[in-house]
Amino acid sequence: MAQTFRTAKGGLLDRARTIAFTFDGRRFDGHPGDTLASALLANGVHFLARSFKYHRPRGILGAGAEDPAALVQTGPDMLRTDPNTRATELELYDGLSAVPQNCWPSLDRDVGALNDLAWRWLPAGFYYKTFFDWMRFEPMIRRAAGLGKPPEGPDPERYMSTNRHADVLVVGGGAAGLMAALSAGRSGARVILAEETAHLGGRLLALDPAQNRIEGKAPLDWVKAAEAELRAMPEVTVLTRTSAFGYYADNFIGLAESIQDGLPHGARDHAKPRQRVWRIRAKEVVLAAGAVERPLVFHGNDRPGIMLASAVETYIHRYGVKPGTRALVATNNSTAYGAAFAMQDAGIAIATIVDARSSPDARLVGEAAKRGIAVRTGSTIVATSGRKRVSSATIMSLDGKGGVSGMGERLGCDLIAVAGGFSPNAALFSQSRGKIRYDEAIAAFRPGISWQRERSVGGANGTLDLASAFAEGARAGAEAASKAGFAAKPASVPAIGLAMTAPYSVAAIWELPSDRPAHKTRAFVDLQNDVQAKDLHLAVHEGYRSVEHVKRYTTTGMGTDQGKTVNVNAFGILAEALGQSIPETGVTTWRQPYKPVPFGAIAGQHSGALYAPRRTTPMHDWHVERGAIFEPVGEWLRAQTYPQPGESFAAAVQRESKAARAGIGIMDASTLGKIDIRGKDSREFLNRIYTSSWTKLAPGKARYGLMLREDGMVFDDGVTACLADDHFHMTTTTGGAARVLNHLEEYLQTEWPELEVLCTSTTEQWAVASICGPGCDKLVDKICDGADVDPEKLAFMSFKDGTAGGIPVRIYRISFTGALSYEINIPASYGLWLWSRVFEAGKELGVEITPYGTEAMHLLRAEKGFIIVGQDTDGTMAPSDLRMDWIVKKEGDFVGRRSLSRSDNVRKDRKQLVGLVTGDPKVVLMEGAHVIATEAEPAEKPIAMLGHVTSSYYSPTLGRSIALAVVKGGGARMGEKLWVSRKNAAPIPITVTEADFLKTYGGVA
Repeated sequence: MAQTFRTAKGGLLDRARTIAFTFDGRRFDGHPGDTLASALLANGVHFLARSFKYHRPRGILGAGAEDPAALVQTGPDMLRTDPNTRATELELYDGLSAVPQNCWPSLDRDVGALNDLAWRWLPAGFYYKTFFDWMRFEPMIRRAAGLGKPPEGPDPERYMSTNRHADVLVVGGGAAGLMAALSAGRSGARVILAEETAHLGGRLLALDPAQNRIEGKAPLDWVKAAEAELRAMPEVTVLTRTSAFGYYADNFIGLAESIQDGLPHGARDHAKPRQRVWRIRAKEVVLAAGAVERPLVFHGNDRPGIMLASAVETYIHRYGVKPGTRALVATNNSTAYGAAFAMQDAGIAIATIVDARSSPDARLVGEAAKRGIAVRTGSTIVATSGRKRVSSATIMSLDGKGGVSGMGERLGCDLIAVAGGFSPNAALFSQSRGKIRYDEAIAAFRPGISWQRERSVGGANGTLDLASAFAEGARAGAEAASKAGFAAKPASVPAIGLAMTAPYSVAAIWELPSDRPAHKTRAFVDLQNDVQAKDLHLAVHEGYRSVEHVKRYTTTGMGTDQGKTVNVNAFGILAEALGQSIPETGVTTWRQPYKPVPFGAIAGQHSGALYAPRRTTPMHDWHVERGAIFEPVGEWLRAQTYPQPGESFAAAVQRESKAARAGIGIMDASTLGKIDIRGKDSREFLNRIYTSSWTKLAPGKARYGLMLREDGMVFDDGVTACLADDHFHMTTTTGGAARVLNHLEEYLQTEWPELEVLCTSTTEQWAVASICGPGCDKLVDKICDGADVDPEKLAFMSFKDGTAGGIPVRIYRISFTGALSYEINIPASYGLWLWSRVFEAGKELGVEITPYGTEAMHLLRAEKGFIIVGQDTDGTMAPSDLRMDWIVKKEGDFVGRRSLSRSDNVRKDRKQLVGLVTGDPKVVLMEGAHVIATEAEPAEKPIAMLGHVTSSYYSPTLGRSIALAVVKGGGARMGEKLWVSRKNAAPIPITVTEADFLKTYGGVA
């Protein structure tokens, strides 16, 4: 289709090339440099979307991220599709395919448009009201929810995330942002400049180059010179197509960069990412994100062909497009006159300028008269016509009393440019926890008190004239660089020669009156969600007073738009309805992200196997070669069992556990958390962290410790060894290593900063082979160069240093099985060598070594009644609940001590850890099953539960099933008969026993 609405020249386009694209199944042509919106406008297409609730026709309102409703779905197929893509931001490429969304069966003949006929019965809040009749309405509403269609299948594209530090981050590449970056960059500071569009320049690119000069150059030429200087600076990074979507604590800002979205799918390099998220930590931040023009709220203001005046200028000068042939300009401020003159210069006939103010700037009115443009002051549009594109507007005079008077004048037009004033883009400032303030002079909210090391400049600060924006940006960039530690001074402000302008002035008229009854007026505030001015009045009528409540009740400013063009108009209308000022009414909260960011970009390279990378021990390959089945424990992969050919999982566990009891077993314990603790106050620190005393623990000895939270509940456990009087080696559970280290650091840094203690994670430093079973001391002695680990000489809970093949090792005599055991710690790089050496030494001694996994380890420790934190505890277990009062020292304080004496913690009926055995030794209880006091479950539910099973196994050593459980008053129930419930079957009779099954049933002390 011919591009009949192209200007003869101009725009940032490659007019030498024509590229084809499709929209709604129709083929069109455009040029490189177009967006989908500008290319459609060049082909005379305004109608490209449907609104959410009423399915009303929607066109192009803005020219960038501010457009609320020009949403399309793109992609060559449903695997590589992107819903809710703004046509105003989508760069055109050859073969681009876009389709309208939220319509069926087609855009022109959308069945959902029937909703518009019933608009009187679908006011604000109807969703919530109809949900009460959930059987009929809720399913229908839920099916209708949403706009686009989600992709079908995994995303084939690649994404990336990267972390950077910057001395100065500048958000926005317009006039103020460029000056800030130049001032900071010239000081030698590390500067990142982020601009969300494809070109630096911002509003400068929407200026007529024939009538506006900067340093005697066309605006684009000045921008290119500034960009070239910035890119030549070694410490400056310039990012285009990069939006700042979130401002977080400590000057942490998220940037989303589009790398290949502007390329045809077939031309993309799949070795490179499609998009990248930059996680920036900046010393200082300059926000130069510009200002957003507001539309006017009047009856019929939502038709395709009604556009923001600033957007029309942008399409003319940046994209070489005339959005219409005959335009009407409606305004409440001075900026619309410049837009009207630009439209006329581009060949668009101006029907009239409708100014709601009674006394606009005389110079502007005079210039309009010279150009033959009629100006109607003190007037407004009261109605429009045209279904899929505006065709006319009716104008009436304002009566000064909130209404209209006189006869209406109907003017034909195919374009209405509306100018409702500019709102500083304060979203990022608000996200940074800065306090915004209402400025009567610009009738908008602007940044007030900064919370972080940030400053807002230019349009983002409410500075709307170009000369002041240049100067403000220069000062802010120098100030930011100076505070970051660099000698900086503001860049010289360029000489500016502009076409006729006037000081910015705006009349705060939030809802323009109509000549129709209120119930027949349809003045839209939110074009995406179909929120009308009357919906805000209805919310007030129904009792809503909080601006946050009204937002949610009416859905104003929700969805993908997040109120960019909506909010200030909505606040003004709401304030008038409440009879109070806008500052008294307040504002809603700007939340991250500022605009939609694909989940893939946020995840970056951390997807698939890299989503939660599994850590593996130095012996991992050996486990794989032996057919190990692995289980994730925290971030680690641990061998769960080693099935032999034809052997089931359960049979393998039974074989391994029995072999570890009768012979020699070996387990990879490298994953246990290890923390090096040193400093002159280390003993005192351990005394406060653990429930037991560490004052007299001698070097060469180790002790089991229990760690509590402040509420007295068990947090973690492990063995800590004394390496020297001021040096300890702490072990933790595998999954608890990180949280334990955080726990230690929190108390050292916030509660006991006077203690001289350093904690360092050494989990990865050591590989650990845990060897157990009768005669394992001889094996260890052979491996460790004759270390002499005779149990008579190396006492239980002690250690000694030695060597293995000349490599330094540390040998602990510790047991988690209840049998003779040793743990050999060796530098991790020698872990596999040590592991292989164990089996070689076994052959030399004529002893079979059986590797066993975590499942057999769980069984072995349960036979002895040892707990696993997180399995036999659930965050509500105190030491007395585990019947471990012996580990709580009688004197001295520690974390959680006071809570142990709370009335709830000393109740006699608290659940306590006990052992359970079944009458039939072959019956294995289900973990998690409830313990009850009745043989037959009564018909009346629920049943009183005494506790539950925490661990349950069949012990081949004892020849029977065993289980650990927590039972109310369990310590006083020894020998008592209870039952364990099961689904659709009679409860299983059990007997309460001590948890040490080896001692009770195996005769092993």
